[in-house]
Amino acid sequence: MTNDYIAVIDGSTSKTDRRYSIFKSNGRYCMHIISHYIKHAKGNLTCQQFCSVVTRAVAKHYRKRDLPRLAEHPEERLTASAVVYSRLNREIWMIGDCQCLVGDTFYDNPKPYEQELAEQRAAIIEQSNGDKLQFLQHDTAREAIIPHMLETMKQQNKTYAVIDGFPIPQRYVRVITLDFQPWEIVLASDGYPFLEPTLQKSEEKLALQKATDPLNIGVFKATKAFSEGNNSFDDRAYIRFSV
Repeated sequence: MTNDYIAVIDGSTSKTDRRYSIFKSNGRYCMHIISHYIKHAKGNLTCQQFCSVVTRAVAKHYRKRDLPRLAEHPEERLTASAVVYSRLNREIWMIGDCQCLVGDTFYDNPKPYEQELAEQRAAIIEQSNGDKLQFLQHDTAREAIIPHMLETMKQQNKTYAVIDGFPIPQRYVRVITLDFQPWEIVLASDGYPFLEPTLQKSEEKLALQKATDPLNIGVFKATKAFSEGNNSFDDRAYIRFSV
């Protein structure tokens, strides 16, 4: 949060062994870069300007000689999604896989192919023999779809938008423009399977999902499960505010 922006930033889970920091995962590292940029960003940026400058902020962390390879291998890039509220523009910018509530209206910006991959993982588990809860210890169904996930990532910033240091196609950034009546807004990462108007209700829905379908293969399907010992299947962040 700054005087001009409120944002939720969700770093993407690394799917290769390439690392840019010995102290942080690639997704967390990317999140910190974007967070630092927003803290110092001019308040009057348009969405297009924001995307251009935050792209440059991430790109500075690549070595020049690595750029040709990164152009061919998006799965090795620093990558994050973000949902950003701009006070001066009275707009919400959805860059990548994130979600929000504006009053009672839900908005998301899911990656293409994500649901298809979740369906494939669910089918592998459903067709397996024995105790399905074995996948909570070792999710071989997720391992089976990882090659397909890497393949779809080649479309990163081509058929869908993320922040990864490469140009962001504006047509895939979802922009929600607010009128000047009062609004209550929720911004959140995709770690909440069911986004509710309060944090407590969102957490309750998450807990119910874990209790009834920890593999995430039923009504809500995901590309990963609740790992044993974890109270969620993904990173989560939630902020509610009024404008």
